[in-house]
Amino acid sequence: MKKLKIISVNISEKKGIVKTPVEQIILNKTGIMGDAHAGHWHRQVSLLSQESIEKAEKQANAKFPPGTFAENLTTQGIEVHKTAPLDRFVNDEVEMEVTQIGKKCHTSCAIGKQIGNCIMPLEGIFCKVIKGGIVKAGSTFDFVPYILKTKIITLSDRASKGVYEDLSGPKIKELLEKKLQEKNRHFSIENTILPDHKEQLEKTIQKAVEEKTDIIFTTGGTGIGPHDITPEVVKPMLDKEITGIMELIRVKYGMKNPNAILSRSVAGVIGKTLVYVLPGSVKAINEYMTEILPTLEHSLRMLHGIDAH
Repeated sequence: MKKLKIISVNISEKKGIVKTPVEQIILNKTGIMGDAHAGHWHRQVSLLSQESIEKAEKQANAKFPPGTFAENLTTQGIEVHKTAPLDRFVNDEVEMEVTQIGKKCHTSCAIGKQIGNCIMPLEGIFCKVIKGGIVKAGSTFDFVPYILKTKIITLSDRASKGVYEDLSGPKIKELLEKKLQEKNRHFSIENTILPDHKEQLEKTIQKAVEEKTDIIFTTGGTGIGPHDITPEVVKPMLDKEITGIMELIRVKYGMKNPNAILSRSVAGVIGKTLVYVLPGSVKAINEYMTEILPTLEHSLRMLHGIDAH
């Protein structure tokens, strides 16, 4: 298990200024006692790795002591910007959850004026406090990555009987893997093939939700043929429907190919599980995933209560 070591703990009474190293900090449900960034929001604690600071020092030919970039925790051992939201840092006393990687740079802030180039917007991260306690230089944390679980369900009588090879399910997996790797996600993806059978699909989705699956994709059964039942099965199971994304896809690709308008694909949420009902062709999968994938990270943060608006 990867270890994160704390090199320095730093606070300030105002935002946008260099933070001052202190002997120890106390974390509670609103963040760090006495720090300007404490509050009921997702950016309670900022972290920046010593590895990132050393790169900046080399480029600037200067030394940057802890707190220079307004980080609360100067760390070592893990390049923290290579983590992902929902990952956690845990020790016997304290638990923090990653909520944001980087931030928009305020060019007029005191740090930017003082040193010219702030690395916090690129390689700093933010956490919220899950469990409070004392942190000081020398404290260590275990890095606990969030394993993003995905279930891909192909609906096809013929593919389930081995009459032809399923291509759409593997294509979803290929495109999803590439995106998750870009986002430094730890993940597991499971593919399954079912016949066009209402009860089997319901049970498979229910089981995936009970197993705390983060994302469910179905492929197939979204047309108007006699065996196309997927939207009818999935829609009543949703707690909330996400209508906009499928409306956009039908209009955008329907402008080029009128047959695309016939798709009855739906998207929504069951508990904390995102559900996407996609058509069964590889061409359609490419089109739909092109629009869905850029929304995944924001959707996941919203479902987990990370208000990063």
